[in-house]
Amino acid sequence: MAEGFFPLEVRGLGVTLGGHAAIVNAELAIDGSKRVVVLGANGAGKSVLLRLLHGLIAPTAGTILWAGATERPRAQAMVFQRPVMLRRGAAANVEYALHVNGVHGEEGRRRAAEAIERVGLAHLAERQARVLSGGEQQRLALARAWALRPRLIFLDEPTSSLDPAAATEVERIVGEIHAAGTAIVMTTHNLGFARRMADEVVFLHQGRIAEQTPAETLFHSPRSAEAAQFLKGELPWNGSPRTSPG
Repeated sequence: MAEGFFPLEVRGLGVTLGGHAAIVNAELAIDGSKRVVVLGANGAGKSVLLRLLHGLIAPTAGTILWAGATERPRAQAMVFQRPVMLRRGAAANVEYALHVNGVHGEEGRRRAAEAIERVGLAHLAERQARVLSGGEQQRLALARAWALRPRLIFLDEPTSSLDPAAATEVERIVGEIHAAGTAIVMTTHNLGFARRMADEVVFLHQGRIAEQTPAETLFHSPRSAEAAQFLKGELPWNGSPRTSPG
């Protein structure tokens, strides 16, 4: 178990959005020791699941337990696929996040500078965040989350819109965050990313968790028919099986 991490357990979790069952009867257990990738086709419900776990969406059914309690801890953060940058410098974006979380003054400036350095953006600390490249903005978003010293970070498709070099740098940073003792749960539809980054995979299909298994097991001998189809490229963007002509 990652140092200080609170085990997360999901029981019968579900949510209906716009009359559609986006997540259905999800059962999940995460202990924090492994990098967890929520894998599935586009439209499978991966982002919705992360928002449920982070508390941005209220479930319509089921329970989320943090170390056996239903109260969500504050010591967690989320990085979105397209992070929102404030109209200020890179370091000031991190300092603002710290400020709203109760870290002020010299301590906030010190922690912001440390986080910016960790993600390799110290030379851009005063650059306006909104003019940074997509990869730099994603690294800044990781710095902003990491500076809060969370015990858990949720990452929604962290490399989906990045070029290979920028994606490689983000993957390196994510690995360092986890190695430093923060639990990581991230989503992707990209098999290459999942193979490189996952210790454990939660495979999501049409809002249902088809399996939760070690990554090596999923990629070599998936237990569910849905995961097997996905690995073979037989599930299109909406997660529905392709059928042969006629």
